[in-house]
Amino acid sequence: MKPTLRAVAEAVGVSRSTVSNAYSRPDQLSTELRRRILDAAREMGYPGPDPTARSLRRGYVGAIGVLFTSRLSYAFTDPFATQFLTGVAQAAERHGSSLLLVPLPADAAGARKAVENAAVDGFCVYCGGDEEGEIVDAIRGRGLPFVTTSDRPRAEDRWVGIDERAAARSVAEHLTGLGHRRVALLADSVLPDAAPGPVQVGDVADVPHPTTRERLAGFADAFAAVGVDWSQLTILSAADNSRPAGAAAVRAPDALPEPITAVLACADVLALGALDTLRETGRHLAVTGFDDIAEAAPAGLTTVRQPGVEKGRRAAELLLDPPVDTDAHQILLPTTLVVRTSTGPAPRS
Repeated sequence: MKPTLRAVAEAVGVSRSTVSNAYSRPDQLSTELRRRILDAAREMGYPGPDPTARSLRRGYVGAIGVLFTSRLSYAFTDPFATQFLTGVAQAAERHGSSLLLVPLPADAAGARKAVENAAVDGFCVYCGGDEEGEIVDAIRGRGLPFVTTSDRPRAEDRWVGIDERAAARSVAEHLTGLGHRRVALLADSVLPDAAPGPVQVGDVADVPHPTTRERLAGFADAFAAVGVDWSQLTILSAADNSRPAGAAAVRAPDALPEPITAVLACADVLALGALDTLRETGRHLAVTGFDDIAEAAPAGLTTVRQPGVEKGRRAAELLLDPPVDTDAHQILLPTTLVVRTSTGPAPRS
């Protein structure tokens, strides 16, 4: 039969709690007694207390969950996501916690189940989409703490983020100041199941993902200020948030009709893909991105810089060691417009 903690205790002549302390609270035992217990356990083939059962008893798992509304590989392939995870990991290491990456299925029931089944002490909600309300409700139902990076936090939520709309407006104003009026806005999954390339979007409020919606709204604000309304903007949808997808969206038929002079992308990876296609076709357009990932500077990409590692680190710190003052539970991080060679004056008509 499989050896048990009780069997080890009987063999050594101590209580079960003493054997348990040999593993979980060694400071409670003398060095000699702990050695005797571990030697007996090893000879009997006892592996030690079950960590899952132990965590259930103490109500502490020792892990935090990071929720993604994307496939799991996104956490390892998207440059900004990896920056965010680096920051989360740095904070988790300092607190002796592990990470559990939780990709959320597209359907609400599946997303709720994923949240309910995750063995964690709390959650960082990296990207929740419009279904974030249901996700948060599921977390609240478990009585677990969470930190969101959504652009629409509730007053009582712990939150770390940026002013997405204002940051996007800053880079669009850079282009309007250079005379650009006919432009294309590039984002991933602008509408559900949209094919790569131009899409018809009646209003920016119809865009389902909150981060994409806020960035597109910021772009639109800047152009509205110079007399270009939403209906005059070309909206390009990429299949996902990746460089190849950005290239494919710009390469699609009728994506960039001749009057267009600039492409404003909602992420650097999409902007870099757009630059790839433009180089292939020999077309010269201004291109901007968002995030300022490592690949942006070598490509000369004008973009918005946001502190990805700090965003992850501070989100995890808010989760693991929240300040007593609840007024400090929401952190607005700065962004910076970084102008490089991918933008220049609009050609004169």
